[in-house]
Amino acid sequence: ARTVGEAAPQLDALLNNAGTGYVGPMETVPLADVRAQLEINTLGQLAVTQALLPLLKAARGMLLNVSSVGGRVTFPISGPYHMSKFALEAMSDVLRVELAPFGVRVVVLEPGSSPTGIWETSLGRADPKVLAGPNGEYAPLLAKVEARARQGAEHGFPPELFARTVAKILNSRRPRTRYPVPPSIGQLMLARRLMPDWLWDWAQRRILDW
Repeated sequence: ARTVGEAAPQLDALLNNAGTGYVGPMETVPLADVRAQLEINTLGQLAVTQALLPLLKAARGMLLNVSSVGGRVTFPISGPYHMSKFALEAMSDVLRVELAPFGVRVVVLEPGSSPTGIWETSLGRADPKVLAGPNGEYAPLLAKVEARARQGAEHGFPPELFARTVAKILNSRRPRTRYPVPPSIGQLMLARRLMPDWLWDWAQRRILDW
């Protein structure tokens, strides 16, 4: 913050885009991984925001937090990631109201799958034997979720779309509070909001044969 402040007395925009993913069933995922997930995806975002808010307030600037469709919709095996993104959504909602009197706008981006390599990293550092459980009971679920994650990444939206969306937000006089990326992913979030829990659970179990 001191270095940024020395370069300029104010900051027009801050994009919080640091993030990673830790995977595993909630029963077996190491608590150290969960803590690391929250530290990077949630607390890290808050730390940077707190450090740079004086400069944002001076400019009446914009705070952009990169959440995820996973901040509104949950899927098995991604529990730690969802925990961090749901918390980031809540943090953004609170900040939006707290910072309104200072003219700082808070915007949340909610990307879907994209070929960024985040899940390759997540799956690569996971220990399948630990996550599968002592009797390997979660192994079939892990395999199916991994296959779907790889498929989603391969056919996800191009990263350039994210960049164009950020540019659009920064050049908007009255940006919305949330931007699904791509816009079509908003249909999934709407469906989840409208569906009763039992139906959503049934659909996921059917898709994953679980």
